[in-house]
Amino acid sequence: MRIAYLDCASGISGDMTLGALVDAGADLAAIQAGIDSLGLPGCRLVSREVKKLGFRATQISVEHEPELTHRHLHHITAMIEGSVLAPLQQKLAKRIFQKLAEAEAKVHGTTVEKVHFHEVGAVDSIADIVGSAIGFDLLGIERIVCSPVPTGRGFVEIAHGLCSIPAPATGELLRDVPLAARDVEGELTTPTGAAIVAALAVEFGPLPAMTVERIGYGAGQKDFEHPNLLRILVGEAALSAESLWTGRTDALDLHPRIESILLLETNLDNITGECLGHAIDCLWAAGALDVSITAIQMKKGRPGVLLSVQCDPSHADALEVIVFSETTTLGVRRVPVMRKVLARQQQEVQTPWGDIRGKVAYLPNGVERFSPEYEDCRRIAMEHGVRLAEVISTTTEAFCIAAKRCQEPM
Repeated sequence: MRIAYLDCASGISGDMTLGALVDAGADLAAIQAGIDSLGLPGCRLVSREVKKLGFRATQISVEHEPELTHRHLHHITAMIEGSVLAPLQQKLAKRIFQKLAEAEAKVHGTTVEKVHFHEVGAVDSIADIVGSAIGFDLLGIERIVCSPVPTGRGFVEIAHGLCSIPAPATGELLRDVPLAARDVEGELTTPTGAAIVAALAVEFGPLPAMTVERIGYGAGQKDFEHPNLLRILVGEAALSAESLWTGRTDALDLHPRIESILLLETNLDNITGECLGHAIDCLWAAGALDVSITAIQMKKGRPGVLLSVQCDPSHADALEVIVFSETTTLGVRRVPVMRKVLARQQQEVQTPWGDIRGKVAYLPNGVERFSPEYEDCRRIAMEHGVRLAEVISTTTEAFCIAAKRCQEPM
């Protein structure tokens, strides 16, 4: 697996990220071609080698015609979807802007659809974000790990006036991201840099076990009493001790990941059980990550239920339509939440009655947890006249025996 490690000793910004990726070998001409297809007015990326307190680095500047446009998320999404960017490049860029929109909407008390992009909707910010998305793809990055992030201190001037550091959107984006203490006057991490980290980094901490092939240095525009550089280390993940013993190279993919989802909630006290059950079936079929109901007590002593739907942000609108159509609610709450998800994979287990599918989840301490597929176990139980509990326990035991055999050294 190809890893990029973001060493944010001096924070992170969009132009620092783009500079580091180009310095690590991402083709600037290919990135420029992708930017050109966005239809931005006279946008040109200028790369030059600079020194920050004696250390060389690549600094990217964005030259463009003056403009006074304030864009919404749908404007930028349309630009990206109408470009020549590869599917993965589009996906990464849209994911970063979605994160930005969620953060801006939260701090301004509005919706993702209505929020105005000010600084982050300008040409240079769009070029930095889309260029970085292209750069990560060009380098074949499959996993991004990030160091703790310093923000700096003091105040910064934004479109809404003078704000303390980190700026409101930056602070919102850095929720659940480990921060590093660095007593520096000035803004080290910008909203674009925070959005890149929040959207793409799946793990935070020290440099992971890897074979480093390339190192890139991206220079910030400001000068501090320390080198204002972002370092990116690119290479292949090293085989873990577990994979060396078992020969299982996919052990490299078994880290938990942190991701952002939306929680849709509504309180119901005037819906029949049949209609609620039908709504839940529709929500599952439409791609909800999880659906649950909780018994609650509502006003005037009426019993009710709390309907909770977890979903990917891209599915929220469609799922809300179902909630409004199939229940009696007049409003749905949207709550952005972060969740840590265990790595898992499908696996078939041989049993006396035939193969049964299941999922293997990998805990952070390396322990494997197996869960047989209910429908497979139920089918086997019905076909062979065996108790369901016996099928489940036999399948789980068969997995444990097979896993132990695979882990025994040769």
